Amino acid sequence: MDGTLSANDISHIVTADREHVWHHLSQHKPYETTDPQIIIEGKGMRVWDQKGKEHLDAVSGAVWTVNVGYGRESIAKAVYDQLIKLNYFAGAKGSVPGAIFAEKLIDKMPGMSRVYYCNSGSEANEKAFKMVRQIAAKRYGGKKHKILYRDRDYHGTTIGCLSAGGQDERNAQYGPFAPGFVRVPHCLEYRAFEQEGAPIEHYGEWAADQIEKVILREGPETVGALCLEPVTAGGGVIAPPEGYWPRVQEICRKYDVLLHIDEVVCGVGRTGKWFGYQQYGVQPDMVTMAKGVASGYAAIACLVTTEGVFDMFKEDAADPLDYFRDISTFGGCTAGPAAAIENMRIIEDEGLLDNTTNMGAYMMDQLHALKDKHAVIGDVRGKGLFLGAELVSDRDAKTPMDEKRVMAVTADCMAQGVIIGATNRSVPGYNNTLCFSPALIATKDDIDEIITAVDSALTRVFA
Repeated sequence: MDGTLSANDISHIVTADREHVWHHLSQHKPYETTDPQIIIEGKGMRVWDQKGKEHLDAVSGAVWTVNVGYGRESIAKAVYDQLIKLNYFAGAKGSVPGAIFAEKLIDKMPGMSRVYYCNSGSEANEKAFKMVRQIAAKRYGGKKHKILYRDRDYHGTTIGCLSAGGQDERNAQYGPFAPGFVRVPHCLEYRAFEQEGAPIEHYGEWAADQIEKVILREGPETVGALCLEPVTAGGGVIAPPEGYWPRVQEICRKYDVLLHIDEVVCGVGRTGKWFGYQQYGVQPDMVTMAKGVASGYAAIACLVTTEGVFDMFKEDAADPLDYFRDISTFGGCTAGPAAAIENMRIIEDEGLLDNTTNMGAYMMDQLHALKDKHAVIGDVRGKGLFLGAELVSDRDAKTPMDEKRVMAVTADCMAQGVIIGATNRSVPGYNNTLCFSPALIATKDDIDEIITAVDSALTRVFA
């Protein structure tokens, strides 16, 4: 940390934060006696707090966002230059960076065609849900309006998104929810034994077939879309089993169900391809994205659709309500696409997709080595630089580790100066997975430091 803030400055900031800031996902009672942690500066994969302590960030800003690392002057300059020229105009009109980034983005997404800008992943998913409902109203007399979502998946913080939320602790106390959202089972092969009738072999196809059963139960004529994460994120870093995604695609086409893939976490490089769905050979109808699109240097989210979906709102009709009647105020900010253009250039020019694949494989190997050493690790899974280690109190019975002990591991790592994540306050009884999503610039030395910290934490917590 460069020390530009004096001790008095820091003291004032801490006091102002404690007295006036309402932090995300936080119980504030402890702040009556302890200082909140304030992150002052970041560079590469490291951040410094108000005490000057350095931390290696293994979760890309704590919420899987800073894909190209901290301190990228070229992104800051691109945003600055654009804001001086034009900072904002409502999205009913076009902008230079909006047009250029849309073209570049579509080039990375064969089969997709149109980009709708907004300002958060939750909002992008809301837009998709609204499109499904409007298509149902326009073409199916309102009947084909149901949206299926998966147990353990997460799609955002709004009431609409929580209605499609598969993490019951995140949903708790916020109901009643919007009607027309229907849950399908998860596809976590490690816990297939908990699902009645699940086979040992060909589990992926079986898990996808459970979606078909829900469609048939609800009535195919009532189901408009299926919304899934390519890799379940906060629900336990669940990479889909072999055979799952091709069967899901087949089911959606069979019953004329739009496939909406939520890439808010996995999008723009996290798995080693531009988008997670591209790992599995499927063609979505709608894709939502946010976090890594500009690596957190500016707020931006996108809903990307096929031309077929777009055309459903482009008819010449007498009804003046036929177009997509939606607006996102801050979807008109030009900083987002300006940052996203430069973010994409960095990923391409620095070969970060290949680095993600290579370093992800290396980190997976190191996590498996930890599993061999520590009996509390029951399963290691993930894709690219998006990995999880599920902790258990009994490996044979696969008994989930108590959440408090899992959080003790993350706290120990934090004390060592390494920030890792964990599922917490999300899935009742299953908040037991350590989460890793280092920036796409990660090196073997970075990964070794992360693994060493986790090794030490597991040793201490479970001594």
